[in-house]
Amino acid sequence: MNSLISSPLLPGAHLRVDGVSLAFADRRVLTDVSFVVSAGERVGIIGENGSGKSTLLRIIAGLLPPDSGAVTVNATAGLTPSIGLLHQDAPFTPGDSIAQALESAVAPARDVLAAMDRHAAQMAADPDDHDAAARYAQTLDDAERLEAWDVDARIAAMLAGLGLDDLPTDRLTSEISGGQRARLSLAWLLLSAPDVLLLDEPTNHLDDHATAYLRSILLAWRGPVLFASHDRAFLDETVTSLIDLDPAPVPHAVAGPLTVDGPGSGIGITRFTGSYSDYLAARNQARIRWETQYRDEQAELKRLRASVRDNHVVGHENWKPRTEVRGAAKFYSDRNAAVVSRRVNDARSRLDDLEQRQIRRPPAGLRFGGLTAGLELRNRREFSGPVLAASEVAVSGRLESVSLTVSATEKWLVTGPNGSGKSTLLEVLAGQLDPTGGSVNAPAGLRIGMLSQDVDLPDPFERGDQRSVRQAYQDLLGAELAEQAPLSRFGLIAGRDENRPLLALSLGQQRRLALAVLLADPPDVLLLDEPTNHLSLLLVTELEAAIPGYPGTVVVASHDRWLRRNWTGQRFEMAADGDSPV
Repeated sequence: MNSLISSPLLPGAHLRVDGVSLAFADRRVLTDVSFVVSAGERVGIIGENGSGKSTLLRIIAGLLPPDSGAVTVNATAGLTPSIGLLHQDAPFTPGDSIAQALESAVAPARDVLAAMDRHAAQMAADPDDHDAAARYAQTLDDAERLEAWDVDARIAAMLAGLGLDDLPTDRLTSEISGGQRARLSLAWLLLSAPDVLLLDEPTNHLDDHATAYLRSILLAWRGPVLFASHDRAFLDETVTSLIDLDPAPVPHAVAGPLTVDGPGSGIGITRFTGSYSDYLAARNQARIRWETQYRDEQAELKRLRASVRDNHVVGHENWKPRTEVRGAAKFYSDRNAAVVSRRVNDARSRLDDLEQRQIRRPPAGLRFGGLTAGLELRNRREFSGPVLAASEVAVSGRLESVSLTVSATEKWLVTGPNGSGKSTLLEVLAGQLDPTGGSVNAPAGLRIGMLSQDVDLPDPFERGDQRSVRQAYQDLLGAELAEQAPLSRFGLIAGRDENRPLLALSLGQQRRLALAVLLADPPDVLLLDEPTNHLSLLLVTELEAAIPGYPGTVVVASHDRWLRRNWTGQRFEMAADGDSPV
């Protein structure tokens, strides 16, 4: 796919991060992070939820000061380089129309063309005005760099590429859906064409067409690109290298005791050149080497400590010289002392050296406990035949007429382009949204649970920021159920994070908590809306593997190509103007 969008690269521009560290009041997040992203490189950031991916991007964008270290963008053109970040906050106000939002993105290009017209008029009025001629030449260079003459074509291509071309441009941005607003934010950033492009989960609200369009833009981007993403297929097809923020086998003396930060805190980074698929194999091998080295070092430390403690004589401790001559006894005694001293000193020297350079113990990490985590479906009834029957279901303005029948224990994948109504269908099936047409029938007593795209963890006691993760879990389940199904059982939230304020967690960690709340009392029908969004790559893989074994019914709505590629259950593909079951 050809793209009309490219970056106005400052020649030689590259991003440099030197020794960046940041700690919050309750934990260390980033420690001594250093790397370089050169012009034309596309680097993906990966790591567990809460490892600091979004934090690192905000530091690079200048939105969050680090405790130490520096971020620089070097260029040779003598111009001030720009850094653009796609994150949760939209770059336009709710009172802006779509047209106004887009115009604010291309304002520099429009301004350059207006300046060229002014300088041209000055030159026409006074051909001898050399200053006007110089200013005109400079603005001409700027216009070429900004591709100012192609602005309207770029806007049209961007709207079509990201699936926004059917929206009236006079509509207020506050009146469009959350997914459309996210895509408009992405369009704004790409049209503004920063020299350094930073993206936080750029494919969360993109269908196949929009994802392919974004990929074509990034492959042609001439400046440094750094992005955090859960999208495994997108990583595979786009990155030139990967940066992993998860713990690496650094020396114990550098890492400090695990009790300070817990097993999730990394020191520095691990960088890998290649695709995500290649990295999976390399990471597994690296983990094996780390565990082997740690085991061997601990065995050697144990041996050396015993040697320092026990080696005080040479040979058998009851051995006596054959001669009774006093001088001979003293000779052998002195020789024994010298040999023992050398041996003990040598062992102590090697012990001190190994204690200083021994690598950190490999952290256990989080391992997903499964969709039931060993829990029984409480008050479970055995259902047979259809458990959800949607007949001609429609929601005005959101979902065209859809019919779907889901039977007990079946696993369904709902797919379709943006605007086809996947999320709306799940909300109707969950009983969270009343249809304006059609009906949904379910047997009496059927228990339905849904993981929504948006994290919603209501606080009945209005404790706000002061509510801890553990308190939130208990609030949402009740003390009795929270005790029967402890949060630690699911392997979704690290123990060190359970006492942290809920709102101090990353979005991915908050979504993990919402999943744990849902699974603490496993429903008969489990609805998952874009379950791979914001979750770590490892958890996504484990979650997918657990779906076939769920004892109830599962319906997943997803645009994730990796998940779709490996799906073995039933499929239901929705079109933008209706439905077409597959």
